[in-house]
Amino acid sequence: QVQLVESGGGLVQSGGSLRLSCAASGSFFSILVMGWYRQAPGKQRELVATVTTGGSTNYADSVKGRFTISRDNAKNTVYLQMNSLKPEETAVYYCYAFYRLRDYWGQGTQVTVSS
Repeated sequence: QVQLVESGGGLVQSGGSLRLSCAASGSFFSILVMGWYRQAPGKQRELVATVTTGGSTNYADSVKGRFTISRDNAKNTVYLQMNSLKPEETAVYYCYAFYRLRDYWGQGTQVTVSS
C-alpha cells in the first residue's frame, strides 16, 4: 500500500510561482512512477508531469518550460516547481504514484491563480 500526502498549494497571482511536494509512505520497495495531475472545476483530470525512478520525465505540452518535476528517491518524495502560473491553471492538483500495476492518488491540494 502507498499513501500520498501533498503540500504546498495555495493562492498566487498570475505569473507567480508555487512548489508542490508529495511524500509517499507505506509498505513498498520502489515506486516506478510518481507525478502530478490536476482537475479544474467541470473538467476532467489531466496529466501535468511524471517522473520515473530513473529520472525520466514527461510533461503536458501546456506546462513545458514553466514547470519542473523532480524526485528524491531516498525520501520517496516528488516535487513540482510551477513558474509563470496562469489563471486557467487553477485546479486541484493530485499526487500520483504507479506501483505494482496499481494507481495511487493523494487527496489533492488546491492551487488558485488570481488574475
